[in-house]
Amino acid sequence: MKCTGHLTTCLDPATSAFYGHYRRTTRGETMTSERQTAHIMRRNGPGFALALTVLLGACSGNSTPPITHGRGMSCIDDSAYCIGERKAALRHIVTRSDRHWIREPATVHAYASGVRLFAFKTKKKELTCDELRVGRHEADGAARVLRGPEGRSLSLAQISRGVMLGEEVSRELAREHARRCGRG
Repeated sequence: MKCTGHLTTCLDPATSAFYGHYRRTTRGETMTSERQTAHIMRRNGPGFALALTVLLGACSGNSTPPITHGRGMSCIDDSAYCIGERKAALRHIVTRSDRHWIREPATVHAYASGVRLFAFKTKKKELTCDELRVGRHEADGAARVLRGPEGRSLSLAQISRGVMLGEEVSRELAREHARRCGRG
């Protein structure tokens, strides 16, 4: 799948739903992402926008922020803010030409947020055979890490979603590896 234009054209319906790309409704009407932003601004006021601008501006000095420890990787609740952070982190990973993030270790919050697993799922056709193997190993390890001692701070729903996503991504990467790289 070649990604052109907006990131949502790169994602399947399950991924889009996970990241909130679907249309939200409020009081019986549909709310697009533009109206959603305006709604958040009205609710939180202009001071929020200024604070957000200052915070994001302070982070702009580094042109290649660390991927695994970014906010999108550790922001795991279902608030609009965290969904936006996860979208930004996924967009950052998917649109970069280098794939150094593949060999970096995943944290329990990275598994729970789903960003890395969705990145493997989205980039699977571009990955080398070795990278597919690494991605499958990471996806296979999601259940063990999420259900282990590191996952005690997560809710049962977060653990369940992470485990299901890990299993789905593992199957997809295994199919892609078998198709392109043989069984060995």
